[in-house]
Amino acid sequence: MRLLSALLFIISAVSAAETRPPNVVIILVDDLGYSDVGCFGNTQIKTPNIDRMAGEGTKFTSFYVAQAVCSASRAALMTGCYANRVGMQGALNHTSKEGIHPEERLLPEMCKERGYATGAFGKWHLGTYPMFNPLKNGFDEFLGIPYSNDNSKFHPSLAQEMPPLPFYDGLKIIETDPDQSQFTRRFTERAVTFIESNKGKPFFLYVPHVMPHVPIFASDAFRGRSAAGLYGDVVQEIDWSVGKILDAIQRCGIERETLVVFFSDNGPFLSYGNHAGSAKPLREGKLTTFEGGVRSPFIARWPGRVPAGQVCDEPVMEIDLLPTIAGLTGAKPPERKIDGRNMIDLLEGRPNAKSPHEALVFYGGSELQAVRSGEWKLHFPHPYITVDGEPGRDGKPAKFGQMKPKSITQSGIAGIASRHGYRVEDIGLSLFNLKEDPGESRNVAQEHPEIVERLKKLAETTRQELGDDLQGVKGSENRPLGMAP
Repeated sequence: MRLLSALLFIISAVSAAETRPPNVVIILVDDLGYSDVGCFGNTQIKTPNIDRMAGEGTKFTSFYVAQAVCSASRAALMTGCYANRVGMQGALNHTSKEGIHPEERLLPEMCKERGYATGAFGKWHLGTYPMFNPLKNGFDEFLGIPYSNDNSKFHPSLAQEMPPLPFYDGLKIIETDPDQSQFTRRFTERAVTFIESNKGKPFFLYVPHVMPHVPIFASDAFRGRSAAGLYGDVVQEIDWSVGKILDAIQRCGIERETLVVFFSDNGPFLSYGNHAGSAKPLREGKLTTFEGGVRSPFIARWPGRVPAGQVCDEPVMEIDLLPTIAGLTGAKPPERKIDGRNMIDLLEGRPNAKSPHEALVFYGGSELQAVRSGEWKLHFPHPYITVDGEPGRDGKPAKFGQMKPKSITQSGIAGIASRHGYRVEDIGLSLFNLKEDPGESRNVAQEHPEIVERLKKLAETTRQELGDDLQGVKGSENRPLGMAP
């Protein structure tokens, strides 16, 4: 009888493990360049834990964010939509009354309905008012800041406009102007505690690190350790954090039940020079729709499900994570229209798996600036920013002493350029073959007029749905942001 009971217990435990939906961990970093970690080509910054993720999982070399700026990118991740569909453009700040609309069904809400524990530790950036707090949007726990860390006394040109930076635990501000050198450690420790506390049930863990967004800080344990200066120190501390999270998952015996993904919300803030990363060989960086702005280093690890040591170059986007996680967890997808598609075939490395998208589009604010299909990318004529002269140094942007800063509330490309040491240039209709020319340096539009016309047509549906200020088109399917009273 005892033997029979033991056998039944083992069978029951195995069955439960097989039917239990997977844990999901999303590690998001801020303004990391495409080539800032070892497995994506960096030789100065040591990232053994991120490289370990790539060795034990799959590296995606054509993974994109929906917009190359903080709030819009996070809105796309959380909703599975192009940011323009849910009304989010640019980056919110301490003056913003807007935030993610309460009727949008976010990733943590979707998981929570399936019985998941949910935690977010880092930078939220989807609204400052209490109605937008993570705890009001599907998370059980939150530790972090509501917007970017330069909305503080450390802003290089607008410090006098900034209130003290609030640091939240749940709905409560527990500190103001906290020691930013401790951010990475504090978020990591809370993430590890969350894993250990919830190892017996499914959990969704979101770690949106504040770093390496300027101003950058490393703790004493990491300062001066990198050959790439302070920026390298900061990235190496993030790598330490990744290692601690992976170790906690292993220690809790839940590696085979846990999908972990790592990526950046957009490309590097190039005007800040040695306090910014690199997207080489890609063109430009943050706040542009060139590859350096929207292509992100993405790694997925899930022993037994995601193949180890593989590389996938199929184009996918952060909007695909929500429908993929819905499929994996058995969660009900949002009833509202989304733009993402399930990418599980690519995650699992199935033979001949292809991108679920015929085309991906790229907005800069409310301008539809580019479209990619397969190896081809077409830029429509549009203005863009580029570093004005030599990049800045030590936390100051290019041409810092010559800048005429505008208010933090000044929107548009001119305001961005004036605050951060950029100048505005224009690109005409341009076609690039990203397989041969990932740096978008040779316009081949005249040689391939048929491809230009095909990509124009592929972009038109989204233009009509979500609008395009470049062509004066008002979208038919834009949804509003939430608005605080």
